[in-house]
Amino acid sequence: MSLIEIKNLTKDYGGGRGIFDVNLEIEEGEAFGFVGTNGAGKTTLIRHLMGFLQPDSGTAKINGLDCWNESHLVKEVVSYVPGEIAFPDFNKGTDFLKAHAELLELENMEYADYVVKELQLDPTAILKRMSKGMKQKTAIVAALMGDRKILILDEPTTGLDPLMRVRFIDLINKEKKKGKTIFMSTHMFEEVEDLCDKVALIKEGRIIAVKSTKEIRHNENKQYKIEFESESEYKRFVKLDLDFEKRENQNQVIVKIHDSKINEFMKLLKGYKIKFMTEIKYTLEKFFNQAMEGGKK
Repeated sequence: MSLIEIKNLTKDYGGGRGIFDVNLEIEEGEAFGFVGTNGAGKTTLIRHLMGFLQPDSGTAKINGLDCWNESHLVKEVVSYVPGEIAFPDFNKGTDFLKAHAELLELENMEYADYVVKELQLDPTAILKRMSKGMKQKTAIVAALMGDRKILILDEPTTGLDPLMRVRFIDLINKEKKKGKTIFMSTHMFEEVEDLCDKVALIKEGRIIAVKSTKEIRHNENKQYKIEFESESEYKRFVKLDLDFEKRENQNQVIVKIHDSKINEFMKLLKGYKIKFMTEIKYTLEKFFNQAMEGGKK
């Protein structure tokens, strides 16, 4: 049985809003990315996992526990960073973190202090006066200090600057190495590529693709940008029966080649004078855009 198991989950708000017949499985120790545009249903799904919403139909289970009927038990194995941060009525960040540690029955604050330092957070700041970024950092500290086996993160880097995003990814990768299971929604494709083993794409409340990030990075259909040393070499090349895009003013082509024909193609290129050749990497963003458009994935 998968550690997180979602079967035929539906929450229909009307007017095409909600999530519909969602099926996902996340294995123990897996880092799973969840990507979609705003309003696609990412937060709705996560709120079902946290037991905040009752589904119209279908089930969501974590560690074999029903997320709605046994939500109090689910929360004993899950740490959560919400998409919208709203703290209880405490004065300072330190007051909130201390109360949270007591709730977790956490006596050793060494790791919490480490995360505070890594994120350059001043926890003594007044909670109500904190910026969006500071609130986000405080929520991340609270989630990581509990050392729970599952991390559910809803747009966790919103409000963080690029440097803090890098440090956050480093922290989560360390959690992954400890064997933690991670489910993270985000609109930052680089975060998924740097962290996740698999990614699910959601559009208008429905899952349209689930793919391993390794498979996306090592796409079998390669693209190369080639610039020839002269116009005559360029014109000689474009007479070939190949799948390419012309860039006449630059004596360049963008060639599409399947993995199985790479060696044959490289031998062919030896007969041409080439200024440079570079591979155009296939990214998660390209995969996402193709999937959203309903193109070949």
